[in-house]
Amino acid sequence: MKEKDEKKEKDSPQAELLRRFKANPLVFIGTFLVLVIVIVAFVFVPAIVPAGGGGQELNFGSYNGIPIAYVPGNYLAQTRENIAWNYQNYYRSLGLAGMPLPEMRIWQQAFEETVVHTAILDEMNRAGYTTPTAVVDKTVAELPQFQENGVFSSARYRAMDKTSQLALWRQVQEEIAVDYYRNDITGIKTSAKEIAFIARMGAAQRNFDMIAFSLRDYPEEKIQAYMDAHQDLFAVSHLSQVTFLSSEREARQVLESVKDGTSTFEDAARTHSKDGYADKGGDAGIRLAYEFTLLVPNEEDRNALLALGKAEISSLIKVAINEQDGWAFFRAEEAPRPGSAGDASIIGKVRDYLMTFERGDIENYFFDQAESLIAAAQETDLDTVLEERQMRKQSFGPVPLNYGNSPIFNTLSAAEIAGDGGYNQNFWQTAFATRIGTFSKPLVAGDNVIILYPTEEITEDEKNSTERENAYPVQVSQFMNTNIHSYFLKSPKLVNHFEESYTKYLQPLF
Repeated sequence: MKEKDEKKEKDSPQAELLRRFKANPLVFIGTFLVLVIVIVAFVFVPAIVPAGGGGQELNFGSYNGIPIAYVPGNYLAQTRENIAWNYQNYYRSLGLAGMPLPEMRIWQQAFEETVVHTAILDEMNRAGYTTPTAVVDKTVAELPQFQENGVFSSARYRAMDKTSQLALWRQVQEEIAVDYYRNDITGIKTSAKEIAFIARMGAAQRNFDMIAFSLRDYPEEKIQAYMDAHQDLFAVSHLSQVTFLSSEREARQVLESVKDGTSTFEDAARTHSKDGYADKGGDAGIRLAYEFTLLVPNEEDRNALLALGKAEISSLIKVAINEQDGWAFFRAEEAPRPGSAGDASIIGKVRDYLMTFERGDIENYFFDQAESLIAAAQETDLDTVLEERQMRKQSFGPVPLNYGNSPIFNTLSAAEIAGDGGYNQNFWQTAFATRIGTFSKPLVAGDNVIILYPTEEITEDEKNSTERENAYPVQVSQFMNTNIHSYFLKSPKLVNHFEESYTKYLQPLF
């Protein structure tokens, strides 16, 4: 009996596993890891992304109550597969066949295409449109997979099972409805007169020199003078705070626990505070007096807070956090002091304040600088003046009068007109109203005051004009398609849970 038991134990699965591990532990561990991967791929992944025959859907939201969900074989699944295939081909064409795919981008593109597809079908259904059966039958019969010697093969069609035939028929029915909707909007015929007019708009083009004065170069001595005249705005405080978005009663209880020593200020901040300083024990760093204007709306409370001596703790103060009312108490880490021009961080904060609240004064300063440069250049020459002032000019063009940076014409980059990228109406009016070979009046473009100097005006050659005539109808169609996508993706009917669902269910897989 004992020998039988020993033989049975020797032949058990556990003993066999132990024997294999001892014989070749590396191979055994590798095999085990492969088994784990297989289990994850074929057990856990299908539980998240279910088979078409049943199971819970991977839901990304809804449009007008219609779920936007992944089920193998549905529109979202097919679209995701097609987008991934396109990425693979693109990487392969660049010799980067092993490049990891941008999975989140692929899934998001597929989600957005599905939203638009679903929304269009919803619009067509509400309009009472149904794709004629004869049109669907004819389209299915013309599909490449059913062709033999150039004609429809009923044998190939019958080779599909009934479920697949029905799914294909419905897919074609939906695609015809969606195409009908798109063509109805994007297929607007463009008149010959409109095309000719657009072609002529780019005929007159100009080249320019430009001189730019950055508002960020406002001299430090000017900033210091402003600080000296407004010490109440730029007094320096180093405070820590504990912020509550709950009841005043809870905030007061925590404050009392800090004051009576039951809790430390730092522990109170880490445990209770609802702001970005909790992890630092409440330390909010160096701030200037004006930065408390929005945080502490009541002026009397604000003045009391900014007068705290080192280590003093404030009373409970009403605050506004991201447009929510709340309560906070503060501790001064040092006594308040006046701002110093020698402190680069303080100068930076004051510069930001001036750019936000006193921008007109900065612009006027550089308008004067620009007028001075123009006067000096008219007496000598521009290059000499620029060299003396250690400045340089930029040249750009040829460009037509292209307000809005339409891709139909030559466009401006943001750098070329110092930040506005072609959307500055005053820029275009000034650029094409200024005579060739003269300086424009100074104007504001982005965070710059600029001077334009048109160097020449040219007429576009006929070839470019013809190319624009041919391209314009296509660009109109593309523009309309973009608007369709934007309209549905911004619709209040869309409930978008894409990021949450992707992060929860799909991100761990890639």
